[in-house]
Amino acid sequence: MADREAAEVMLALTTEASAEQARALARALIERGLVACVSLQPVSSLYFWQGRLEQSEEVQLLLKTEARHLAALAAAVHRLHSYDTPEWLTWPARASLGYGDWLQGVLSPDAGAAEPADRPGGGAPAG
Repeated sequence: MADREAAEVMLALTTEASAEQARALARALIERGLVACVSLQPVSSLYFWQGRLEQSEEVQLLLKTEARHLAALAAAVHRLHSYDTPEWLTWPARASLGYGDWLQGVLSPDAGAAEPADRPGGGAPAG
């Protein structure tokens, strides 16, 4: 039997330079109530940066949230990310009723209200 579809959810994608940085970013976003879940996947990225072809081993973060949190999520990712220009891609998706209900239930109603202003590191964007 096919699952009924729930309300639209939003997916966002970024990469971090290491597993440690990816876990720290994921944890910070979850603790702020901006995302319900973050999937981490090691990736090998090829990209142009400052006129040169670069290759990096990175960790890709797939962030699951709702549209109402997207602006605060983008601001937090750009503030907390280790890269100066982080990858930031978003798109809508449909979730099963159970997953959508769970996602909505764990997201903070006032996420993003009080976030630290500091951002660690700096560096090249990737992936």
